[in-house]
Amino acid sequence: MTDSTAEFETAAPTGQPALNSPAKVLLASLVGTTIEFFDFYVYATAAVLVFPALFFSNSDPMTALLASFATFSIAFFARPLGAIVFGHFGDRIGRKATLVAALLTMGISTVVIGLLPTYAQIGVAAPALLALCRFGQGFGLGGEWGGAVLMATENAPEGKKNWYGMFPQLGAPVGLFLSSGMFWLLLQFMPEETLLSWGWRIPFLASILLIIVGLWVRLSITETPDFQKAIDNEERVAVPVIELFANHKISIVLGTFVALATFVLFYLSTAYLLSYNVKVVQIPFTDALAIQIWGAIVFGLFIPVAGLTAERLGRRQVLIGTTLAIAAFSFLVPVLMVENEARILGFVTLAMALMGMTYGLIGTALAAPFPTRVRYTGSSITFNFAGIVGASLAPYIATWLQGTYGIAYVGYYLLAAALVTLFCIVASARGKV
Repeated sequence: MTDSTAEFETAAPTGQPALNSPAKVLLASLVGTTIEFFDFYVYATAAVLVFPALFFSNSDPMTALLASFATFSIAFFARPLGAIVFGHFGDRIGRKATLVAALLTMGISTVVIGLLPTYAQIGVAAPALLALCRFGQGFGLGGEWGGAVLMATENAPEGKKNWYGMFPQLGAPVGLFLSSGMFWLLLQFMPEETLLSWGWRIPFLASILLIIVGLWVRLSITETPDFQKAIDNEERVAVPVIELFANHKISIVLGTFVALATFVLFYLSTAYLLSYNVKVVQIPFTDALAIQIWGAIVFGLFIPVAGLTAERLGRRQVLIGTTLAIAAFSFLVPVLMVENEARILGFVTLAMALMGMTYGLIGTALAAPFPTRVRYTGSSITFNFAGIVGASLAPYIATWLQGTYGIAYVGYYLLAAALVTLFCIVASARGKV
């Protein structure tokens, strides 16, 4: 073994495969989720900035925006299907190979979006193809997230699962930072007309470089110890999803709503806020993206705080406290989301700090109730069911509530999500969340 390889490997008894070192495990989980979330959020940014004009140009501006958000939501309905398919193979053949397949599915779908003709070129076929690619993105991410969390937590030493489980969650703020930052940079070097003409394609096509990096990292790891033990003890089941719904229904339902407030808060603070800033407050694109970049930084800083705090106080206690804080924060929505950039900056700072505290722990929390033999499928399906309920229509619902009843009702929407989440955390068995 070369010196460069040795630093990533941990010695194992003769006859057993080498174990992954902590550095290698955490790098592989972080890099993979960063790429997946970059792809996912590039679409979210484009859904506000360019897709209404390019793929739904036959509608008035508000209808075009809502139609764009509707295609945005398709991915969330594809994610549980991806969770079932990739979860099946992840629990049957292993975490490593399944994660590679999920990465390729997501990456290819993203690159193809960057090659699509627009409505002006091929008419209604353009949004149909866009929706199909968005489905592919969701399908791939549905299989990615659960496997990345398990790669980290199933390699974690005793007492460090919250800390290790935090690393794949960091992929979300890093991906958001990179996607928003790329669009911000494009607007520094080209006018909006050029961005709408062809510049918007660059972030999607650039994903191919990230795919290469992700594959290199993912292909260099070995299987997790927990899954290897399941193989050695012949604990694998033929069809994990059948056992999951036969024996773990309550964990799926509670887990789905434990993550509800996390998803609602995030998409109110990103996709919806970006739309609100550009369309309602009429903040310039670059300033709106700068606010989102700042939010990504705050988000990323508070995820490690969540992991460290949970190791000291307990994951359940931190999640309950954070959910109560989200409920209180909901009353500040109409106070901070006014046509004032300083207050909006305050909104995104508080929202993303809370987001880091809840999102940093949600991966470990959702994986905890499931045994190894169905853990990939169980955690993935739970997370992605939560995406349907809490995230898929959040920008659409918030936009509709704001336009119909006023901005205060967006806060009530967040409050309702927080109360449901709080109830489900309390209802979950201690140690299972």
